[in-house]
Amino acid sequence: MDLLLVKNLSVSAGDKEILHELSFSVALGESVVIMGPNGSGKSTLAKVLMGHPDYQITGGQIIFRDKDITAAKPEERAAAGLFLAFQEPREIAGLELFPFLFDAYKALQAARGQDAGSVFAFKAKLDDELAALDIKSDWSNRHLNQDFSGGEKKKAELLQLALANPVLAIFDEIDSGLDVDALEVAGKAIQRFKNGDNSLLAVTHYQRVLKYIKPDRVLVMSKGRIAQSGGPELAARLEKEGFASVI
Repeated sequence: MDLLLVKNLSVSAGDKEILHELSFSVALGESVVIMGPNGSGKSTLAKVLMGHPDYQITGGQIIFRDKDITAAKPEERAAAGLFLAFQEPREIAGLELFPFLFDAYKALQAARGQDAGSVFAFKAKLDDELAALDIKSDWSNRHLNQDFSGGEKKKAELLQLALANPVLAIFDEIDSGLDVDALEVAGKAIQRFKNGDNSLLAVTHYQRVLKYIKPDRVLVMSKGRIAQSGGPELAARLEKEGFASVI
């Protein structure tokens, strides 16, 4: 069953078209990786799927869980079960991480018709996730991403992933800026998330994160289109021969 279906999607930013009649699908329980050279439209695609307002959809459809979400707002997509971990999460001074996480969690639970529980129950859940991500408990008292290292920002995204419990998680260069130890922590967090009841779509340049994602399918983008598709062996070929071999 297709969880996500992208049909002939064309996208512009201003007067420049970035994605050109792009089509692909993600099945329930599937892990799909999107690779490609810089400027191929990978990050644009990730943001468009989440409803980023800087991009205009000029053609095609985005179907998620059998519903057309092409014109849906980002918060509507989040409530439906979409989640995007950004490549470069923004720093927001003055926004304390704990109340931000709790308010976001309450809003999502309410939108899904579920009870968020008490702040004490949330704190216990948060502490469990902080421990799983190897984060000190006082870290949640800091402001959102302010003065965070690259690895801490990625851990903050993965913390939000765990709390949001989406059906489809989209990772935009989740391995960017991570050292070997931080990558292992991030990889294990991804493995904890992934099961047969959800799906994963990951944008990456490198094969090193694939040992944690273990993709069922690899898509290669070039100039705003899907240029090639295949299994995990395609990623190994790209690592060895480069993108020019398949584009």
